[in-house]
Amino acid sequence: MTTPERALEKVERLSGAVGIKGVGTAFDRSALAALEQRRVLIGKHAGRRPQGEVPAGRYGWTHGDVQYRNLLWVGGDLVAILDWDRVAVRPYAEEVVRTAQVQFGVDGVFDLGRVSAFVRGYRSVVPLEASALADGARRLWWKRMTDFWQLEFHYDRGDFSFDDLFTADETLLHWWTERLDQVEDAFAAG
Repeated sequence: MTTPERALEKVERLSGAVGIKGVGTAFDRSALAALEQRRVLIGKHAGRRPQGEVPAGRYGWTHGDVQYRNLLWVGGDLVAILDWDRVAVRPYAEEVVRTAQVQFGVDGVFDLGRVSAFVRGYRSVVPLEASALADGARRLWWKRMTDFWQLEFHYDRGDFSFDDLFTADETLLHWWTERLDQVEDAFAAG
């Protein structure tokens, strides 16, 4: 788990990279503003980061990236699941929360009703404790708070293909942070 100090080091490094590699685009200005906001958020919410290194709940083999982009449908039938490069043993709650975030974290907000329904469906097949799901939600929130992978692709690799994801994820992160307890409750109640 990334420490607040390490996350702030990333903020500083990336802010410098924007100044060196940026060309003054709207994305560069947006990235700088987001990095400054993230600096404030990390400082303000460092005490809310997950406690302990070991996630709660059951573990098992998971896909690691179940989302609409990796599901192949033909005539209303699911015919394939793609992109198996993240297959690993990890907490089931992590898979549930990450999948729900990708599927139902749209336009900068979580559809908490759908999150709860999705989690209920999952729990009808794989029993998960409410505490593990709340822990998974908190851990993913902190990961999103302290991770800057899209900006690293943009400024370190010159790969701009994830710029739109950064903007969308940043909006969701702020919404999620303001409603952290409510989001965790939606996962735990599912």
